[in-house]
Amino acid sequence: MEVTFLGTAAAEGWPGLFCECENCRRAREAGGRNIRTRTSLLVDGIYMVDFPPDNYIHVLRGDLVLSKVEHIFVTHAHQDHFYPEDIAMRAEPFAHINRRKTLHIYGNRKVGEWLSGVEVEKAGAQYHPLRPWDEFAAGDMKGKALLADHDTKNQEALLYLLERHGKKLFVGFDTGWFPEETWRALEGAEIDLAVLDCTNGRLEGRRGHMGIEAVVEAKARMEEIGALKPSSKVVATHFSHNGGLLYDELVDALSGFGIEVAYDGMRVEV
Repeated sequence: MEVTFLGTAAAEGWPGLFCECENCRRAREAGGRNIRTRTSLLVDGIYMVDFPPDNYIHVLRGDLVLSKVEHIFVTHAHQDHFYPEDIAMRAEPFAHINRRKTLHIYGNRKVGEWLSGVEVEKAGAQYHPLRPWDEFAAGDMKGKALLADHDTKNQEALLYLLERHGKKLFVGFDTGWFPEETWRALEGAEIDLAVLDCTNGRLEGRRGHMGIEAVVEAKARMEEIGALKPSSKVVATHFSHNGGLLYDELVDALSGFGIEVAYDGMRVEV
């Protein structure tokens, strides 16, 4: 399984769209791995987790060939994670695709509501509703939707436990400290790659999003309950400028705990 981190920032991107703060100034000056687009993942070239408004730059960068993507797992209906207007660009005459296949989109009820404003049939897309604890098949990938701690007043945001070719991937953004039902569902999972929300960086707080302290504690608990094994990889992503740490500073803060820091375009083999 090859996992590509297409984008690794929170909603505003980093540097932020309109931001003049010191952290965005430092990121602009440093460049490289400090330039972050909105968060999404690509798995084996055909599976995506989230569909942000920065897809086009990911295509231009060469990390993403959208015509090859067959399945999109959406965590929740916030514009930085799901930008359905771009689904319409898959229809003729905007896209001429050889051997066109159905694009399957999975997500909660609000994701379905957002999709209702797009002519999904013309785009060759199909929506599959999911709720927490649902198990599903997507091509030759097996999946289970878990409950996130995020925007709880408006929707059931989802986390994903995905398995393909004997390898397991856990996608844990956007979320604060996991609900207890989710912890129970992760017991004994023996995940190969766990991706965790680190929006808050050095800031405290673990409701809605996590930061360094909570990510370190989450990794430890995942080890205790058998969700991870000795060979597992753990990667932190979804960073906000408000967290205050650039790439090298995040590496200094997390590497001692066996946690890697994601950057745009990063590839991980499991």
